[in-house]
Amino acid sequence: MPAKTAERAGARVATSPAVTPRAGFDWRRIAYNTLVSRALDDVEEQTNKQKASVPREHLVLYQFSARGHDMAQSILGSLLTGEHDGAGAYYRSRPLLLSVGLSIEDAFGSPLGRAGGFSDGRDIGVVCNLPNPHGVTVLPMAGDVGSQYTPAAGWAQSIVYHRDSLGDASYARCLSVALGGDGSVATNGFWASLTMATTLKLPMLFYIEDNDLGISVRGGMQTPGGDIARNLAAFGNLFVLNGDGCDPHDASGKLAEAVAHVRGGQGPALVRLTVPRLSSHSGPDNQKGYRSEAEIAADQARDPLPRLREYLVPAFMTAGEWAALEGDVARDVQRGLDAARARPMPDARTVAQHVFADDRAESEAMGGLSRAERAALRGTDVPSDDGDLLRFAEAIRRTLRHELTVNPKVVVFGEDVGKKGGVHLVTEGLQKQFGAERVFDTSLSEEGIIGRAVAMAISGLVPVAEIQFRKYADPAAEQLNNCGTMRWRTANRFAAPIVVRMPGGFGKDVGDPWHSLSDEVRFAHAYGWQVIMPSNAADAVGLLRAAMRSPNPSIFFEHRSLLMTGDGSARYPGDDYVLPLGRARVVREGTALTLVTWGAMVHRCSDAAAALGEAHADAVELIDLRTISPWDRETVLTSVKKTGRCLIVHEDNLTAGFGSEIASTLAQEAFWYLDAPVERLAPRDIPVPYHPDLLEAVIPTVSGIRERIEALLTL
Repeated sequence: MPAKTAERAGARVATSPAVTPRAGFDWRRIAYNTLVSRALDDVEEQTNKQKASVPREHLVLYQFSARGHDMAQSILGSLLTGEHDGAGAYYRSRPLLLSVGLSIEDAFGSPLGRAGGFSDGRDIGVVCNLPNPHGVTVLPMAGDVGSQYTPAAGWAQSIVYHRDSLGDASYARCLSVALGGDGSVATNGFWASLTMATTLKLPMLFYIEDNDLGISVRGGMQTPGGDIARNLAAFGNLFVLNGDGCDPHDASGKLAEAVAHVRGGQGPALVRLTVPRLSSHSGPDNQKGYRSEAEIAADQARDPLPRLREYLVPAFMTAGEWAALEGDVARDVQRGLDAARARPMPDARTVAQHVFADDRAESEAMGGLSRAERAALRGTDVPSDDGDLLRFAEAIRRTLRHELTVNPKVVVFGEDVGKKGGVHLVTEGLQKQFGAERVFDTSLSEEGIIGRAVAMAISGLVPVAEIQFRKYADPAAEQLNNCGTMRWRTANRFAAPIVVRMPGGFGKDVGDPWHSLSDEVRFAHAYGWQVIMPSNAADAVGLLRAAMRSPNPSIFFEHRSLLMTGDGSARYPGDDYVLPLGRARVVREGTALTLVTWGAMVHRCSDAAAALGEAHADAVELIDLRTISPWDRETVLTSVKKTGRCLIVHEDNLTAGFGSEIASTLAQEAFWYLDAPVERLAPRDIPVPYHPDLLEAVIPTVSGIRERIEALLTL
């Protein structure tokens, strides 16, 4: 259906004592939170200013003010009453956090960098989060612009799944809200989430607080005409409202109408409220360099706080009651500041904790399966010996099918994974068996695929997202990075253990720069990610099941050559088969040279070792790493200390490929055991070519590997 619009933004609704404050709002709470937010900004801004006789205190190392945005956010926060409401917010959203449960002490403590709080000193203080299993969950914010949108849409989709597919009535009438400034409407995340919300008619509210500034760039450079609500007037399945965020009567009416629309099951809504930015963009910024005195004064004249007082006094409270409220705020803010200052500094000895899950930690992060749920899923690393012989793709499909059967929280999605069954047909038939609610297609947006997976995992689901080819993951880099660091930067409050299935590498007799990229080292460099690269069907079963039951996010790399050929076929190891991550497989034992590889290169290395001839029949010990994060250092070191030689073969670029990490580890920890230099065989630093002759000139071949082995054995 076409969008509805109401009241162009900028149309100022006159506020006077004659206007009766809207019923149904806790105006005292709204006023209290607005005043608290303003007081927090006052304290932070004043202590960071240079004074004539007092040295600058630098209370906050990096400060963002919400001044001018505070009243409307406090109104919005008062409307978030659902048991599983969620919010995707950004760096100017502290007023909303205060209105849904953030304590004043934490609001000060985290910007101070003190121990505890929502990051334990690990992240900038305005990047908030709030885990709340039975109230408003504020998803972990990020320092980049626009990355809050697709997780917020994912939370909305999670509400639908918990409510309809899992039958949890506590999710009824819940909603997800995404907060963003006018600058963020130009980002990929905004448009990806808008597509998700409208095509799926999700219970999602977009709240755009438009101050007409993206740091220094005016709104007309973010969206034509500077009015995203007007531009979206004809957007299908979107209810659009436009209003004045400085006017409490107008703002409360628009926000209440939009929330009622979404809670009523009528689909998503977007509210744009114009607000002033009553400060510089951030503490280090000086807006006088790009704004005139007249522009700054015009914004000051629109300050919503005096208008809130005018709206409430005397119609709702007396002047004396307002003064008493200000006194309560001053007292509470001082107490919160004193308590925050009394907190210890974060312990540097713990800075490496929570990159990955640690079951020894007392508290569990919000996200993924609980420890009890994971423990209830049976598993063994002993394969059955009578399974059917399966190709690589069928082994993955069978594993997905079993996990979908035994765990109703598993969902599988991506571009073309539903009716088509994926571009490599790995998910063929799964939608027909489990339904489109559990195995579903997505719009063509990798940011949307990963962003939604993140929020689904936080809500307790097990999302298995497919990116069609490794190269196509690049548009999702921001979401992937934020997912991997989530547990660490929230000090174990949140985690998003998603599984990202990602085909890549050369195909059967074909390559190209877009579909054949390997580049796995990029994810080995990414914090918090497990990187899995099976070489055969049996390992694919055990490693995929391990990833789907892990408390950490995983990249599951499906090599195109294995998907397209019979290479890697193996017997199905059983429905309970789970392989521990970080355990390499010794494919063949040897005495004179350690050959380390992973993925499709395992088969070329195996053929090369077998082709050496009788003289070197027992020379090569072939190790399949299976995972490169974590990687099995001990197995490799033990082997090299025995053989004295090592050749590392991989498909990723030679320069800074993962083979470099292995080689440097051997140089550092096994140097005195080496009888020859550690060598690497990998593609030259050029893209993967298309023609088979060019491909063979780049990718390590069986003959090339054999020749390098023979040369190394002579040293």
